[in-house]
Amino acid sequence: MNTPRERILLVENDPEVSDLIARQTLQPLGYQVQVVGAAGPAIQEAVQFSPDVILANLKLPGLSGKDLLVALSSQGLEVPIIVIAEKGFEGDVIQAFRLGAADYLSWPVREAEVVSAVERVLKQVRSRREREMLARQLKQTNQELQRRVRELTTLLAIGKAVTSITSQRTLLDKILEGAVYVTEADTGWILLREEKSKTFILSACHNLPKTIADKVNQPWEDGISSLVALSGESLSISGEPLKRFKVARLGESALVVPVKVKKEVVGLLVVVRKAATPFGASNQSLLEAVADYASISLVNAHLFKVLEERAKSLQQTADSSQVSEKIKDELFERVCQKLSEPLDRAISEMKALLSEKKGKLGSDQAGSVRNIQENIEQIESVVAAVAALQETDAPRQRSALDLNELGRQSITRFQGVSSQAGVSLFGEFNPAPVLIDATASQIAKALESLISNAIQYNRKGGQVTVRIERIKDGGSSWAHVTVKDNGLGMDKDRLAHLFDRNSSDTRTEGQQFGGLAISTYLVKEIITAHGGKIWVESEPGKGSTFHFTLLSAAQ
Repeated sequence: MNTPRERILLVENDPEVSDLIARQTLQPLGYQVQVVGAAGPAIQEAVQFSPDVILANLKLPGLSGKDLLVALSSQGLEVPIIVIAEKGFEGDVIQAFRLGAADYLSWPVREAEVVSAVERVLKQVRSRREREMLARQLKQTNQELQRRVRELTTLLAIGKAVTSITSQRTLLDKILEGAVYVTEADTGWILLREEKSKTFILSACHNLPKTIADKVNQPWEDGISSLVALSGESLSISGEPLKRFKVARLGESALVVPVKVKKEVVGLLVVVRKAATPFGASNQSLLEAVADYASISLVNAHLFKVLEERAKSLQQTADSSQVSEKIKDELFERVCQKLSEPLDRAISEMKALLSEKKGKLGSDQAGSVRNIQENIEQIESVVAAVAALQETDAPRQRSALDLNELGRQSITRFQGVSSQAGVSLFGEFNPAPVLIDATASQIAKALESLISNAIQYNRKGGQVTVRIERIKDGGSSWAHVTVKDNGLGMDKDRLAHLFDRNSSDTRTEGQQFGGLAISTYLVKEIITAHGGKIWVESEPGKGSTFHFTLLSAAQ
């Protein structure tokens, strides 16, 4: 089945001309053609028919074709118009162009000329629509990425809280706050099972009515969590099915996730939306990840409590004992042994928990959990990198950029870094602006990477100089940038592969200076993508000088 082609509105009062253009020329090609004989009806038809292009005779009865252009523009209808004029009316055609006409046909006209003009204008229409569609897609993608980054940042913040907050009440409040945020809920609560009675206690709440919030640390039944505790499976419920439960008084959509330790339900994490918008699979996965953090916190709290109780008991025994120093030494040796046992169990239980939950966690979240007890600084470094796609900015168009200003900004940013490294950082700039046509964020990243590496590969007391100038080469004006250091330098073998993609030496160690430095391979990709060149001069023990050139913009 053929897809109907674009819609065309023909405004022509001569039946022979209308027949030639509409029936004989455009309709056989599959275009949907609507014909009206005057400008007045054409305005109404343009609103109802929503044409992709309009063909209009300048000489119409009543309102002219020029009047039609003015009327459509005042109505905010952005439809390209091809005007039709007889020879000798070139002045009217020029006025029509000034009023916004897209093209014109000189009458009498051949069928091929009509088709050619229509296709020219429709090509522009299709191109514009494609750009608009891509822009919408980019906006949606960017919003989704920003949402994902916020979710991941929240999860990592919860992971950090698990290892840094010792107060269980404060930690549960932090976990619940994150759960409500990542699931876009309105309220939530955490129920924990009391060890002796096995009843569930309201241990934390967020945005609950005061009559319920006052029951914190007391048994509370929401009417649905007990079912999840029995099944051990997450439950998302909304609309009419939810109205059978007590929790329906708080909202119209609920999501309940069990908190487990060794496959045993020890708590329940509940979030509720006031609207009947159901929680999706993504919300459930995120809440299950938060529940895993809650599980880890409970394991840690239990172990810490056991350690504290045992340490207190042993200390009391030691204080009250009247035995000899030898017995005391033996007793403290036993204490050390007993203290190591719960720690070993903690590690074992965490490994078992990770193994059981690995399938339900995303790769980033699982990696974060594995590193919680091992290296908190690594978690902190992972949180700092997702905020730059935000910042990804969506791709930007190239524009006129002053390299002098960019160089000054980069040097200002790295002054603190170079000072800490014991390296002097200087700039030498062209007296006049050095303009290039480039994507500012990319060139800035390339320049900052070279500066970062120059500081990293320098020695204490060394110097880094950034020089920007304009040079002539082959009749063209070029911007020439150099980043020079007097540090370690490189031998010939290293230089030969410095810009290779798969080289083991991509010179990115500078990431500890001023952020995440991109590789020299990627720096070269940026410069060459902008039509420039990059090279390096280096000698072991005497330092390195990186050069790159970019074509200057019109001054």
